[in-house]
Amino acid sequence: MDELVDQLRAILGHGGVLDAAGDIAPYGTDWRGLFDHRPRAVVRPADTAGVAAAVRLCAASGVAIVPQGGNTSMVGGAVPGTAGSQIVLSLARMNAIRTIDRSGLTLEIEAGVTLRAAQLAAEAAGAFLPLSISAEGSAQIGGVISTNAGGNNTLRFGNTRDLVLGLEVVLPDGRIWNGLRRLRKDNTGYALRHLFAGAEGTLGIITAAVLRLAPMPRSRIACFCGLPSIGAVLDLYRRLRDEDEAALYAFEYISGTALDLALRHLPGARLPLERAAAHYVLVELATTRRAGDLGATLETVLGEALDAGSLDDAAIANSEAQRLAFWSLREHMADAQKRAGASIKNDVSVPVAAVPALLARAADMLAQHYPGARMAAFGHIGDGNIHLNVIQPEGADPARFEAQGDELMERVNTIIADLGGSFSAEHGIGLLKRHAFATWRGEVERDVMLRIKAAIDPAAIMNPGKIFEP
Repeated sequence: MDELVDQLRAILGHGGVLDAAGDIAPYGTDWRGLFDHRPRAVVRPADTAGVAAAVRLCAASGVAIVPQGGNTSMVGGAVPGTAGSQIVLSLARMNAIRTIDRSGLTLEIEAGVTLRAAQLAAEAAGAFLPLSISAEGSAQIGGVISTNAGGNNTLRFGNTRDLVLGLEVVLPDGRIWNGLRRLRKDNTGYALRHLFAGAEGTLGIITAAVLRLAPMPRSRIACFCGLPSIGAVLDLYRRLRDEDEAALYAFEYISGTALDLALRHLPGARLPLERAAAHYVLVELATTRRAGDLGATLETVLGEALDAGSLDDAAIANSEAQRLAFWSLREHMADAQKRAGASIKNDVSVPVAAVPALLARAADMLAQHYPGARMAAFGHIGDGNIHLNVIQPEGADPARFEAQGDELMERVNTIIADLGGSFSAEHGIGLLKRHAFATWRGEVERDVMLRIKAAIDPAAIMNPGKIFEP
């Protein structure tokens, strides 16, 4: 390993390799603090050729590589699986915006660019990158694609893979696949870009991408609503969707418990409504039409929902600052829950119509097996993705509660399976959910995935131990 580190330093130059204990420590710990597996070293190539050279050296030595972007994974997908025996390859230095095609609405970008920087680059060119997640300030494009991140605009524009037109990928043997195509139609065999999107770095290292952009909305409007029941939430969603589906960019759900935690633990947070409700949604409408009257659309639908008893109260943002304040509440749900104590996170999805059954059955299960535990559910209800997080009872021992994590998640997964859903909607598998993946998918499906892995990475050096059990 020492010889390999010296060879890596020789080809990557100054700043290309970190191996001092203090320098590499942050690369071995995930955002949630669930794992602390320090790598042997961290390599930081400055270009695709450097990535390929580093991969070839590691492959020749049989040393495993863990690709890492902003290290914002919620399931331990970007940290080493074991301490001291793996190399983390950081894409942080590869942060160039290569080209923006305003006519074709495409963006070619390196993997180390943060999602927020990509959004701003598109905006500066008069275009819109329709991808938004809570960690966008630190999450990097390579990791966002590798995990097929979802986020707030999924119901309008799809997940990340739906925005990927082309990729550049370094394969486990060090070869470079240049698939940086800008084509909206390219029906020439297997669509390899979809293979690497969502593979969590287990098949190769994404070094650059061509992303599909959208026209910049001419106007947008946000509304924070209080509702009496989860059925009323779905009723409001259907009304907005049926009124103008193209204008419905986001429909974000927050349970009463989740918002209460945010108001208690986030400095400066306040309820946007005059009175509390059992459930809340944050709605955002946007349009590229010059004559689009979003305010009239929203007021019409809200009035109908109020008359039908599906709405308690609503506040429409009257300024950009107020719109951002609404979104700040939603985007800091995870931070508030982290401050409230130990939590067991369930990133699940079910058919939209099954969301009420999911929440009711999960609440009953928690009351029976984990009395006092707080179900702080929130998420992207328009696509059926609920972050069904469970916070320890107040005053309980955090370590003892966390020790029940696998058992609790399995009970949630049993409900999810019965409702025809998925135990991982947008966070992926990583290290945390391998045990569920091993039994969740059928034998044929797992076998096909393993055959793909073996064909592309026969030595199993690319992010080993993620998705699949070792």
